[in-house]
Amino acid sequence: MLKLIASLTSPYARKVRIALAEKKIEYTLLEESPWDAGNTVSEHNPLGKIPVLLMEDGMSLFDSRVIVEYLDAVSPVSRLIPEPSRQRIAVKRWEALSDGICDAAATIVLEHKRPAAQQSAEWITRQQRKVTLGVAELARELGERSWCSGEGYTLADIAAGCALGYLDLRHPSLDWRAEHPNLARLAEKLARRTSFADTAPPPS
Repeated sequence: MLKLIASLTSPYARKVRIALAEKKIEYTLLEESPWDAGNTVSEHNPLGKIPVLLMEDGMSLFDSRVIVEYLDAVSPVSRLIPEPSRQRIAVKRWEALSDGICDAAATIVLEHKRPAAQQSAEWITRQQRKVTLGVAELARELGERSWCSGEGYTLADIAAGCALGYLDLRHPSLDWRAEHPNLARLAEKLARRTSFADTAPPPS
């Protein structure tokens, strides 16, 4: 059986966990964080990042984008990435934008963990700008459509939903719902899906 090394608060791991649920693929969750003392993440991913998918033949897959692409290819159930190249690129663009928002948001969290004298206000402001502009781009691209890309639920929705959920977890003061009601409607709809409800991160 597949094994997934993941943290319950990682938006990238959540993306993979949602994909596994949507594809109805069984796996064992191994909770681990690269920040915990004595963790074994680097034994499976030399970059020391999660999530990592451990294959039955001993091979490990990383990062989340590679893992989701593999999962979508290995099972025909609930295709998450369209086949036509133009539609595929559109969905992958959504994923890149959403992951980029998570990258910047996570960087802010890590910077705030440094001793106050070592923190860079300029660096934090730069990352905050990425988050603000990234979320605005999500809202602009979504417009009044029901789904992020195309006429149905795809990886684009999963990635965007995970990014917005991560902002709620780590940056609750950022009121993106008030500024972008279309994203709020999308998030509410996604939250009702079993895959999203079952992978909601624990309160910080």
